Amino acid sequence: MLPPHRVVIAAFPGVELLDVTGPAEVFSVAARVGGNGRSGYTVRIATADGAPVATSSGVRLLADLTLDEVIGDVDTLLVAGAVHVEGHQVEPVLDRGIIDWLDRLREAEPGPHRIGSVCAGAHLLAAAGLLDGLSATTHWVTAARLAADHPRVSVDPDPIFIRAGRLWTCAGITSGMDMALAMVAEDRGPELALATARMMVMYVKRAGGQSQFSVPLAVPAAPGDRFDDLRTWIGEHLTEDLSADALATRLHLSVRHFSRLFRRRTGTTPAAYVESVRLEEARRLLQDGDHGLPEIAAVSGLGSVESLHRSFRRRLGTTPAEYRRRFR
Repeated sequence: MLPPHRVVIAAFPGVELLDVTGPAEVFSVAARVGGNGRSGYTVRIATADGAPVATSSGVRLLADLTLDEVIGDVDTLLVAGAVHVEGHQVEPVLDRGIIDWLDRLREAEPGPHRIGSVCAGAHLLAAAGLLDGLSATTHWVTAARLAADHPRVSVDPDPIFIRAGRLWTCAGITSGMDMALAMVAEDRGPELALATARMMVMYVKRAGGQSQFSVPLAVPAAPGDRFDDLRTWIGEHLTEDLSADALATRLHLSVRHFSRLFRRRTGTTPAAYVESVRLEEARRLLQDGDHGLPEIAAVSGLGSVESLHRSFRRRLGTTPAEYRRRFR
């Protein structure tokens, strides 16, 4: 009989509820599905002083222990996250108590066998120096902020989760469940992970990355900006010539100057932006109707079914048919 695998989830006031309860439920279901003591997990919630905390949804979580009681007494430590939303601005919550505790934990011996973050919790790990020199991911909305604040962290905004040694990071809120399921597979084998996924009506492994859920056109608008007008025009003329030459001519600029200004304004190249807009339209058509792939390729401006497949593979890591099946 294997000893119970001890999981602790660190929480703080304003934490996202599902960042905590999602992974907790995966480990709990795995323990129940496995039975016979071979897959036991114990899950406990830790807060700064052991007191209950109110989550972002208003639901209160009861704590089992204080943060300082965690050191040296855990197999898997998960750090939940939170974001502050005001209008169109989304900022990760940087709880100072959690960061200071993680900084102390980094020096402790023995430390947790495995450490992971859920969603914006990656910002807390990074602030404590735990992700330096490693690859990591977080929610696509705050990934650019993570990369800017922590240049020693190699941030990849697309994967559902990334494992770098004993450090695990994952994307948006529900991806904490995907990551927990992968941890179950590592701890107790793929059969238990599959049984757990079936019980929870989850994919044992999602196809593609979180770019399937993000909006590639989410570039802040500036009133009167010629490039904002151009972006609108691009979205309305997907089947026309949208090469850098044609777009530069439309703004009466040289190609070189146009490309430089476009990248400064949008953070990407004209070609990459146009492909993202066309791909967004293709995704909408796949989700909302019964259009055939040739029609979708033509209407979206991608041209051919082969180009449609290439764009989906390169940017989303899946096929048009799989995307339609899962998101329609």
